[in-house]
Amino acid sequence: MAASDFALDGQTVAGVRAQVEAYELERAATLARRRWQVPLYILVVVILVIVLAIAFNTVADPREQWLSAPHVFLYVAGIVAACLAYVAATRPTWRLGREHRRRLMSIVFGFIETFRYRYDETPESFERLPRGLVGEISRQSFDDVFAGRYEGFPFELYEAELGNRGDTEAIAFKGVIIAFENSAPFPGLLLAVHRIDPDAVPSGGLFRRSLEEIESGFATVDEAYDFRTDNPKAARPLVEGNLARALEWLDETWPEDRARIALSHHDGFLLLPLARNYFELPPVSEPVDYGRHIEPILRDMATLLATASLVRKAAAD
Repeated sequence: MAASDFALDGQTVAGVRAQVEAYELERAATLARRRWQVPLYILVVVILVIVLAIAFNTVADPREQWLSAPHVFLYVAGIVAACLAYVAATRPTWRLGREHRRRLMSIVFGFIETFRYRYDETPESFERLPRGLVGEISRQSFDDVFAGRYEGFPFELYEAELGNRGDTEAIAFKGVIIAFENSAPFPGLLLAVHRIDPDAVPSGGLFRRSLEEIESGFATVDEAYDFRTDNPKAARPLVEGNLARALEWLDETWPEDRARIALSHHDGFLLLPLARNYFELPPVSEPVDYGRHIEPILRDMATLLATASLVRKAAAD
């Protein structure tokens, strides 16, 4: 299994590129309109106020020209009208800026069936995440949250930072979490965590009291990972087989810290530690370039889906 197994076909790539280029034309045109609409709208208001002020002068007392009560009301109304004109001129840009990231994500990942994108919201699968993977946490934050189905592979993928409130240094996990539906339900709970990572394993509670430790039989894997389960009979064939091989593959291919895996009935979870933002996009004020901005996040998504697919397959064998 490799990221190339999830590589997009040429037609899909061409469709994404065409939509991105169309969006870039819309973005550039919206920003260009703002540059001339703001001064034009305000200039129209100023000219109208001046014309009306001159008209008021023809009937005002000579000693009150430009300063009569109607003039003052006109100036106040002119200020209000100028503010409204500014809002009207900038509204399309404001709306574009607010929807910029959502629009781009929907375009880039539109090939994913039933694709849904959210930002800074709690993912639906997070409540089902076994806490044995991350230990005790009291604070959590999320960035991009993706969900959908790709070639029969249902998933929810999100960037998360989990830790303990009041201690910014106590980060239990920071990276990408991929939740998926197991091909075959696992009858119980199986956890695989980095053996020497103290933050990954709670010091007490369910993890220690109720879960039994088992080994894969692969020396390098057992040195690196701690396998715990409440159903050793069902877990042992997985741990001694493809799941151990999947973890070996992850150790070779994932650039950051070691992955963590959980299987719980219909749910599977893959946690991939990562320090950087995985789906970076330019702000609305900058041009969107397909090769520089879009192609990398398509490649990143392909890598993540391929990795999760490997773990999902290993959990079913």
